[in-house]
Amino acid sequence: MPSVENQLPESAESPAGNKALPWAAIAWFGTLLILTYFPILKHLVEQWSYDDDVGHGFFVPLVSGYIVWTRRAELAAIEWKPAWWGLWLMGWAAVQAYIGLLGAELFLQRTAFMISLVGLLLVLGGKKLVSELGFPLVLLLFMIPLPTVVYNRITFPLQLFASQVAELALGAIGIPVLREGNVLELASQKLSVAEACSGIRSLLSLSFLSLVYAYFFDSKIWMRWALLLSVLPIAILANAGRVTITGVLSEHNPELARGFFHEVEGFIIFAIAFAMLFVLHMLINGIYRWKSAKEAHAA
Repeated sequence: MPSVENQLPESAESPAGNKALPWAAIAWFGTLLILTYFPILKHLVEQWSYDDDVGHGFFVPLVSGYIVWTRRAELAAIEWKPAWWGLWLMGWAAVQAYIGLLGAELFLQRTAFMISLVGLLLVLGGKKLVSELGFPLVLLLFMIPLPTVVYNRITFPLQLFASQVAELALGAIGIPVLREGNVLELASQKLSVAEACSGIRSLLSLSFLSLVYAYFFDSKIWMRWALLLSVLPIAILANAGRVTITGVLSEHNPELARGFFHEVEGFIIFAIAFAMLFVLHMLINGIYRWKSAKEAHAA
């Protein structure tokens, strides 16, 4: 008598012998989730288009989706065991989204979508599925702008720090400058270190990029955290350098401190910041290999 396995249709198994993913259920429930939160998601995408601080949001779901696709074999290999308490999580998310809509609190609305997504994954495949998708789920958080109260608490100290560093640097190279808070008064003009120049933009984008870079180019889990933690000083120093360069350029031509030239300067500084992250990764890996070789030789 033929075995049960031999009687299964070919589409029920992957070439590796693992059960195929339930694509129909994933597509159906995923579509329902997006339709349910469509007004919230629509406003989120609109903010990506005009708010440069979260312009990287367009890439976040694409990168997360690609990571999930590359791990489809691992997802098919795990046991999909529905955890029905995920329905309670989805219910909580619905209440949170409703409260957020009533209070016009965008962060509550958008995080409700993330909570509902986790709940749906629990219902579909259980805790093992959510655990397997932990990293791309964490990446999705970067598409959600920070709440206003947190944003303001972060940006103002960054503005002051960038202004202080620029004041010291400009004075060191012989350019007279007077600082009042986040405003630098030069001989030719006043430069205001606005929120957009605080470094928060590069901080958020670099944080996302550091995790993605470490995921694709380094198999060590701890390296993701090491690079993520290094983003803060790199972003702050790079932005302070941007303010200093702006001050120097404005002394030669005030037009270089605004408009197109200022935007181009921002892109160049961001590229330099990423290059610093790359060099730091190489340095950490070099130390790690040297230490590993030394321990192997000692053994």
